[in-house]
Amino acid sequence: MKTQQNRDGNSYSTSGRVGEMVVLVHGIWMTGLEMAMLSKRLRQHGYITRRFYYPSLKSTPADNADSLYQYIKQLPQQRVHLVAHSLGGIVLLHLFERYHDLPPGRLVLMGSPVHGSWVARQLDRNIVTRWLLGRSRERGLLGAAPQWNGGRDLGVIAGIGGFGVGTVLGGVPGPGDGTVAVAETCIAQATDSCHIPTSHTGMVVSPAVAQEVTSFLKTGLFSGNYPALGGKKEAKRMS
Repeated sequence: MKTQQNRDGNSYSTSGRVGEMVVLVHGIWMTGLEMAMLSKRLRQHGYITRRFYYPSLKSTPADNADSLYQYIKQLPQQRVHLVAHSLGGIVLLHLFERYHDLPPGRLVLMGSPVHGSWVARQLDRNIVTRWLLGRSRERGLLGAAPQWNGGRDLGVIAGIGGFGVGTVLGGVPGPGDGTVAVAETCIAQATDSCHIPTSHTGMVVSPAVAQEVTSFLKTGLFSGNYPALGGKKEAKRMS
């Protein structure tokens, strides 16, 4: 089996499994199937991957966090990384607010509006479109999601320059991926962050995003190829 060294000096497999699990958590209106390309790219780096499905409209982010907890607890791997897109990142915040006995691992949020979504607020204001949010509104896309409590490496990826639902509604406030503004994704306590030219939905199939997710899972840092707007802050890697 071929191995290389990551930036921590630890070996990892380039041709087989390293025994570490990555659970992929989709966003609103999705099923997890759209994460297939990212899943494939992570497997090429030796990770075991699973795609967690949850009812994004019928259940609250907190309820979906409970289901995710039960899903993680039945996994045999001792190290479990979590990679979430959009609403999935809010589900992870609820998960870590509610549970403190999760296996070690790193987290990556991709385009997650952790401070609430401008697009969601526009949809919620109109009775014709409010149903599109379902129960994701509750301590979720309209705001009041849990604060990140730290304790492990967290990487935040935001998209810039993309076209999306927000573009149709008049444009998200400030730089963003067309659906989620960069400012909506920021977590001051995050270990590292990067901003990649991609749309919101394009994140899950973007080779650049996959590269940065892989870098963070291996090292606790992004590659540095896509620094955050306004300058890259000092990283605070936990392990």
